[in-house]
Amino acid sequence: FDIGMEWPVAVLAVWSVTSALSLCSPNYYVLDDGAGLGRVFDGVGGLSGGGATSRLLVNYEEPYRGQILDYLFKPNFGASLHILKVEIGGDAQTTDGTEPSHMHYENDENYFRGYEWWLMKEAKKRNPNITLIGLPWAFPGWVGHGKNWPYDFPDITAAYVVNWILGAKQYHDLDIQYVGIWNERNYDSKYIKMLRYTLDKNDLEGVRIIASDNLWEPIALSLLLDPELSTAVDVIGAHYPGTTTVPDALKTQKALWSSEDYSTFNDEVGGGCWARILNQNYINGLMTATISWNLVASYYDKLPFGRDGLMTAEEPWSGNYVVESPIWITAHTTQFTQPGWTYLQTVGHLAQGGSYVSLTDGKGNLTVVIETMTHNHSVCVRPPLPKFNVTSQNATFQLKGSFVSIKELHVWRSQFNFKTKKPVFFEKQTPLTVMNGSFTLNLAEDEVYTLTTITTGQKGSYPDPPPSACFPKVYKDDFNVRNPPFSEAPDFADQTGVFEYYNNLTDPGPHTFTLRQVLTERPITWATDADQTISVIGDYEWENLTVTCDVFMESVRTGGVFIAARVDKGGQSIRSTNGIFFWVFADGTYKVTNDLAGQAVLAEGQSGTRAYGWHTLSLTVTGPLASGMLNGYPLWKNAVVLNPKNGWAAIGTHSFELAQFDNFAIVAQ
Repeated sequence: FDIGMEWPVAVLAVWSVTSALSLCSPNYYVLDDGAGLGRVFDGVGGLSGGGATSRLLVNYEEPYRGQILDYLFKPNFGASLHILKVEIGGDAQTTDGTEPSHMHYENDENYFRGYEWWLMKEAKKRNPNITLIGLPWAFPGWVGHGKNWPYDFPDITAAYVVNWILGAKQYHDLDIQYVGIWNERNYDSKYIKMLRYTLDKNDLEGVRIIASDNLWEPIALSLLLDPELSTAVDVIGAHYPGTTTVPDALKTQKALWSSEDYSTFNDEVGGGCWARILNQNYINGLMTATISWNLVASYYDKLPFGRDGLMTAEEPWSGNYVVESPIWITAHTTQFTQPGWTYLQTVGHLAQGGSYVSLTDGKGNLTVVIETMTHNHSVCVRPPLPKFNVTSQNATFQLKGSFVSIKELHVWRSQFNFKTKKPVFFEKQTPLTVMNGSFTLNLAEDEVYTLTTITTGQKGSYPDPPPSACFPKVYKDDFNVRNPPFSEAPDFADQTGVFEYYNNLTDPGPHTFTLRQVLTERPITWATDADQTISVIGDYEWENLTVTCDVFMESVRTGGVFIAARVDKGGQSIRSTNGIFFWVFADGTYKVTNDLAGQAVLAEGQSGTRAYGWHTLSLTVTGPLASGMLNGYPLWKNAVVLNPKNGWAAIGTHSFELAQFDNFAIVAQ
């Protein structure tokens, strides 16, 4: 019985009935609720955040933005997700960018920053029953009182998180059902207890805690040893568990979730990864929810983990998006089950490889999902996948218990067809007649089937979106938006720091509306970020271009800002990025460097720039030569730049400091 991996000991007992039948007749499987049921199903979800992964989605124009949202959330249409998990923005780099906090500073609260509020509301419009989860990946610097650690003052951190939950309800009428606890050191029991206390004190007894939203251990053992901690925690969440759990987690009797999973390029192999783990997370590890990082690949492709979403929407300037295979693989489960359904005990692996799960609503409905993904066509980015074999096979299923009277099952099939490279996803088949409670399927390699009594499934569709197109070669933004729908300017992707629309009410002149970098101290983050703040924009393939921007420094003597071209790295690699960086400083100097860190100096000298005055910077790069202008006059020219050959445009500051930008423009060749 080649299952390709070890089963947890406690899980083996759950399928003892199925295993015994399989030993007698390896192609015969019973679907029965007569001996009781398995665990309650909590749903399938997507994760927006952990690095600004929905950044470009908000810049799509209608109708394309609404279409993308329908493919993700609309019931009986596309992925029909049951769960949306979002980042509680912490002003910090957390993989592909930064998301703004609701509290940049201790005495500052604003519940309209960022786009997660909007995304949750759009999800709720389409599915009022969707489960909402918030998780902080990082925190503003003030939370740590000078340390890069948020849990030395658990009351402060708990209040910060609870304020976000209260703000979601007060300002957006959003009920957050779960909040997660995660950091690279796993968890802090004092903080978990304080969070539970603070939630209850604010009449949020219904908000449940996922801990540690990271690893099975040591939290599982701690829950067994600490009754107070066990009372505070509702769900143990693991990231990328490889479909398995640990004995202590099972002993806690807590709900077990794969609270972050997949993280794989969304081609057909990525779809195969998703198909395999959606079934086997429960079969091997009794995990009742699986959440994909990320929800939608809506960030610049050359950032880390490009196209690791359930679908791709990375071109708001063209309107193009791509409905990738994981959307339809998700539909095989989500369109025919709901949270609150229950797994049968009769689930497991197929004799010649692959797996099947079966669920019921307890009212006579049955859904069976079968996958036969082969090893090389279902590899996830992590963890490593042990070898296993899958071959074509016939599988006979016998319905027993309350399902014995079922006469017909609706059938939906996906065929990856790796040999012909002509996949067919989520195709409705002729209903299957059940004879004497039995039916047989001929299962080929790399297929997914749903067999169900549910009749409402649908493969939703829209007319093809506009064709893919490169970022415009001529681009301008004066940031003159009186009431912006989002705090971020279109297409700017903050990598370190937070750049927000700013309405300077004291300046009725030409720079009333600007883009402002608002952080004055480094946030608390596990990721590698930079000492400088930077926001990238444009086409990574750009080589020759001119970048122009008005800049305004707000730090006397110590202030500094830059514009840049050919920026070659982002995300967690931002600290080591190279490019051409044109800096001016409040002490009256300038510098041109080949790196963001400012160490590889190409030119430097006097500029006469000062804080609290507007200056216009212009950077032109052509082949190996770069030149710069200040306020319309040449300041330096013909700096030799051999590498990098291409990259994004960017703006930023010398440190975490207040500074403003206006009249940004690009002309690329």
